[in-house]
Amino acid sequence: MDNQKVDLFILTNQKYFEPTQLQLIRERLQAVDDTKLIALSSIEYKDPSMMLLVSIFAGTLGVDRFMVGDVGIGVAKLLTGGGCGIFALIDWFQIQGVTRRKNFEALMQVLNY
Repeated sequence: MDNQKVDLFILTNQKYFEPTQLQLIRERLQAVDDTKLIALSSIEYKDPSMMLLVSIFAGTLGVDRFMVGDVGIGVAKLLTGGGCGIFALIDWFQIQGVTRRKNFEALMQVLNY
């Protein structure tokens, strides 16, 4: 993919990834051809800021973990009331990183095929 398309992708989607991952993403995008562009545009990334709000307001029910795809942790939080509030409180600090990691995994899955 040419540098202009890579720069546009990075600019529009950088909030969905960790800053340390952006250089690797840039390198991987430059190595792929333009046929991956449709697959890349079809990925729906979760917004880390929105996931934090979901975690604050519905974290004791595990909604945040269900939304990022961690069904097991979501069920555990649902059944225990967020681990009596402890898991919910911990997720307030971790959910943005978890969301960015899941976004990165989704991107790498598309780029590796």
